[in-house]
Amino acid sequence: MINRYRWWELVLIYAGMALFLTFMLAPFIEAFMVSLRPLNEVFRIPYRFIAEGMSLANYHQIWISQPMLGRWIINSFGIALAVTVLSMMCSIPAAYAIARFKFKLRDGLLSVFLAVSMVGAAVLIIPLYKLMLALGLLNTYAAMIIPGAAFTVPTGIFLMRSYFMRIPAELEEAAYVDGASRLYTMRRVILPIAAPGMVVVAITTFITAYAQQFLFALTFNSKNHLNPLPVGLYQFFGHQEVRWNELMAASIVGVLPVLVLYVFLQRYIVAGLTAGAVKE
Repeated sequence: MINRYRWWELVLIYAGMALFLTFMLAPFIEAFMVSLRPLNEVFRIPYRFIAEGMSLANYHQIWISQPMLGRWIINSFGIALAVTVLSMMCSIPAAYAIARFKFKLRDGLLSVFLAVSMVGAAVLIIPLYKLMLALGLLNTYAAMIIPGAAFTVPTGIFLMRSYFMRIPAELEEAAYVDGASRLYTMRRVILPIAAPGMVVVAITTFITAYAQQFLFALTFNSKNHLNPLPVGLYQFFGHQEVRWNELMAASIVGVLPVLVLYVFLQRYIVAGLTAGAVKE
């Protein structure tokens, strides 16, 4: 396929890809460089990409200045994992029902899911606080998990519905002819075929839940040992100064669990994203 292109077209393609990659990675590269600088070099003018005194000292200091950092990362990972599991448990059967069954108000139901997915959490934060207070869930992990799952379910339903609709109905009909029940058919036939799509949706949900914990945690929780990483990072903001270099070092450390997870699952993510891309 590459032979179809002339040499100057390949140069333009690779130059465009390099430019796009640089644009995407620039914030992460700058955050990493700031994490290596001493504080007096963070806002030095004129700016120098390689500053004096750069070292890994900030990565050691963050564990001393914020001993709860490890707990915050574990909390973030656990909350995001619980949100993902709960969201997938709701999204998969709902998406399968919408994709396979014809019933009244099905299109209206999809419109409701679409509308809910477009409503920001900040709009509903006061009613959610009153609900959590009434249920006695304030200062618990559930207060951060349940709302997080509720806001990711609509997106999960839309994505999983598209994967279920790509699976031929004849496969299910063949299983029914062999005497299989609908539940057995879904568990042994449909879900294995839809596995790449489920991995993509799960990873998308996990990353969303991992990155968007600040509002729910800040509103529904006041105990430091229950805080996720985004709220914990807020404690690097002091009354007199902000330790930007340590804040960036803690942010880099906090991103590593998601990065490692992505690296291990990237084969399934690519398979899921390309599923159905080729028309037979």
